[in-house]
Amino acid sequence: MEIYRLVFSPIDVNTYILADSDNICAVIDCGCYGDEEFKILSDFISDKNLDPRLLLNTHCHLDHIFGNGRFLEKYGIGTLCHAEDEMNRKSAVMQAKFFGLTMETPPVPAGFLEDGQIIPFGSVSLKALHVPGHSPGSLAFHCEKEGVVFTGDALFAGSIGRTDLPGGKHASLIKSITEKLFTLPEETTVYPGHYGSSTIGEEIKTNPYFV
Repeated sequence: MEIYRLVFSPIDVNTYILADSDNICAVIDCGCYGDEEFKILSDFISDKNLDPRLLLNTHCHLDHIFGNGRFLEKYGIGTLCHAEDEMNRKSAVMQAKFFGLTMETPPVPAGFLEDGQIIPFGSVSLKALHVPGHSPGSLAFHCEKEGVVFTGDALFAGSIGRTDLPGGKHASLIKSITEKLFTLPEETTVYPGHYGSSTIGEEIKTNPYFV
């Protein structure tokens, strides 16, 4: 599986494009802010001859869903996310105003994912892990075969997600990371929603919230 990372919006969110050997791809967290940024993503998909089949959201804070409407319009693909993050999707326009940004009302998801659900695209399968704490419906997406996990804003390299936003709970986040992420093989590569990558083993050993 090929993994590509593009960084979008004034909030610098990581958008991941995952492609199998036949160029069938999934996009995680379409954070494109405005038409120009979405063109960067769509041109990238076109230049790589990729065939989008899935749009996934780790959670529905505004920066992770900026591009959902444009993705739906261009590719006919709605997002899959966790139902408990509907509160964030519905308040995203208000959140944008708080940050001095603008956005259209995000489209209704195509469906909702549950903890442990397997999500296939092409020859690749991801497993949804419910990791609440940063937001009620936060998900991580684990690919056991490739040894990678996409953690959204739950776990970062050397840090964890903030829990002072509506629906955030510090104790829940610590529990989620400990029970759902730190139980993955230590060599698993962590691809977070912001900043650079790490590994599960590195975070177990050095993340200041756990050592």
